[in-house]
Amino acid sequence: MNKLFTCLLLALAFLTNAQSDKKINIGNLETIQSKILGEEREIWVHVPGIGGTSIYGETKYPVVYLLDGDSHFFSTVGTIRQFSSINGNAVCPEMIVVGIPNTNRTRDLTPTKTKAEPPYASAEMAEISGGGDKFLDFIEKELMPHIEANYPTEPYRMFVGHSFGGLTVMNTLRHRPELFNSYLAIDPSMWWDGKKLMNQFINAPNKKYENKSLFVSIANTMEGDMKIDEVATDTTQATKHIRSIFKTDEFLKKQSENGLHYSSKYYEDEDHGSVPLRSLCDGLKFLFNFYELPIDRTDFMKADKSLALKIEKHYKNLTHRLGYEMKPPESLINGIGYNYLGMGEHDLADYFFKMNITNYPESSNVYDSYGDYFIALGKKEKAIENLQKALSLKENTYSRAKLEELMKE
Repeated sequence: MNKLFTCLLLALAFLTNAQSDKKINIGNLETIQSKILGEEREIWVHVPGIGGTSIYGETKYPVVYLLDGDSHFFSTVGTIRQFSSINGNAVCPEMIVVGIPNTNRTRDLTPTKTKAEPPYASAEMAEISGGGDKFLDFIEKELMPHIEANYPTEPYRMFVGHSFGGLTVMNTLRHRPELFNSYLAIDPSMWWDGKKLMNQFINAPNKKYENKSLFVSIANTMEGDMKIDEVATDTTQATKHIRSIFKTDEFLKKQSENGLHYSSKYYEDEDHGSVPLRSLCDGLKFLFNFYELPIDRTDFMKADKSLALKIEKHYKNLTHRLGYEMKPPESLINGIGYNYLGMGEHDLADYFFKMNITNYPESSNVYDSYGDYFIALGKKEKAIENLQKALSLKENTYSRAKLEELMKE
């Protein structure tokens, strides 16, 4: 059976079961046969919304590729849903999340083969290490094409990893920066292989970071009563992990001339295991620090087009930063239109309702709202025209009721 057809059947079954069993589901589980890795790989995929004319509707989304997917999938999906759900004031866009569970974590998430480094890397770990390049080939040449062929994706990708996963994120930025737009490395294992990757960053600066963003988090992995200002001069094995991250961080903070948009944060109250959740929250805020719409209540009270111009400028900038067209949310612009209509600012209300029609010409609701505008102004013919347009796009009871009432008059 065709694999895509199988996936569609599974997705349809998933939707049917979700409705009949009254369960809340947040993603699909599917498998890919990897020729590069010579094994079957499971992936977990969350898509923000389901609706419209196809299984996923017409809306497309950026994609987050998440390492250690079996450990971090649920918290990552939940955080992104929360941060992207505030209409007009979202921290980040809604995004597809692709969780990549492990089959052989040490093999896949280490970029180079190393010698044993007790107590960090045992002889057994060292023996199977160094498959990172093949794993990245799998992501680039098999996983990404699969996701982009079967899910509604935009051309913006984010890469997230913790510990060895963070090492993989850093290695990808260093050697294949074109694969992703933004990178989140959570307490990365920069000590790996005698700090080889750390030294590559420092000793062979790479100038391919234009328009790339990186957030690095650092957990408190010190032992005993050691203070943070003692780490840099310490030479014991106990601080090798945190020292290697701080040394890398020190270098990266000087790389703004290479185009890298960079920030880091040290979490004194978080250890290596607890740091991922806070890192994800802060990382999303930094990596998308241009995303939130900079308006407040005072903007809504101005009787001029300053709010409209601010919104249009903001979404033009988002289009530039994200690399695909971004439009103001239909519901936001609709609400502003009704706000001005209620204030008696008819010209401004007209401007916003028309903005929605321009941006969403196939939406029944934008014409229904414009019909309400003309009803408020007592312009019966124009109201009827827009309500009929709304119904031609989608039959609905509220537009129909208003139209029938107008036709009686």
